[in-house]
Amino acid sequence: MNTFDLHQYLHERVRLVNDALARYLPDESERPQALHQAMRYSTMSGGKRLRPVLVIAGAEAVGGRAETVLPTACAIELIHTFSLIHDDLPAIDNDTLRRGRPTCHVQFGEATAILAGDALFASAFELIARNAETAPPDRVVQVLRLVAEASGTRGMVGGQMVDIESEGKQVDAETLEYIHRHKTAALIRASVVAGAILAGAQEWQIDALSRYGERIGLAFQIVDDLLNVTGDPQKTGKAVGTDAARGKATYPALFGVEASRQRAHALLKEAIEALAPLGERATPLRALATLIVEREG
Repeated sequence: MNTFDLHQYLHERVRLVNDALARYLPDESERPQALHQAMRYSTMSGGKRLRPVLVIAGAEAVGGRAETVLPTACAIELIHTFSLIHDDLPAIDNDTLRRGRPTCHVQFGEATAILAGDALFASAFELIARNAETAPPDRVVQVLRLVAEASGTRGMVGGQMVDIESEGKQVDAETLEYIHRHKTAALIRASVVAGAILAGAQEWQIDALSRYGERIGLAFQIVDDLLNVTGDPQKTGKAVGTDAARGKATYPALFGVEASRQRAHALLKEAIEALAPLGERATPLRALATLIVEREG
């Protein structure tokens, strides 16, 4: 771990992802131009690219290569971007700032933003299907099902729905856990596991990576909740204090800031322990888990 350079690792993997996204997304000059401009605007506006990097790191942890899983890595970033565009809409969170820039509906109008999200979601599954060019089709079918479940009512969208239903209400710990595990953790877990499946992981490797993904996914959302209370807008790229203003169900609101920090670090410890059977190949995943918990933006 001491010799592993996470900064260099991220630089190389993020560049791979960004170059591929630029190739995969429709050109802005292609009709309908406004839709394609909005898709590229939101997707190429920066961001940590955590989920696609986790796809790559999951593959590498079982002996795979980044190039083999790149279409699926980009697909999961498109799904993430779709969710951000729709979350920011006036009907849901009504956010005007994302990654330090005006949100998609502010820049292009609500109708275009809705359709841009729809198009990104559809394009994501086209990309996963294209992964059959570099991975066996039976593995691609497994990943299609995995990502669809993690994105839909049993995953991200379901969690978002319960999140909306819980606004302004007193929620119990079980409901809060449900929201976070579905809204955020499901797609993060799927990212790690998808890369491993495409790279031919054995069942015990998938189990270990699934446990890791569940824990870092939940930790990620807890830290997001904390940053909304204590973060610096210059580092987070979005407004802070909005969760409390909307009456959102969050870890700091239910348990307090210090207990939430402790929970995130406990999950980090469990995530790293889950990787023990994978040895040195999982070093990037260990470093990424620490980054998730200790990040400031």
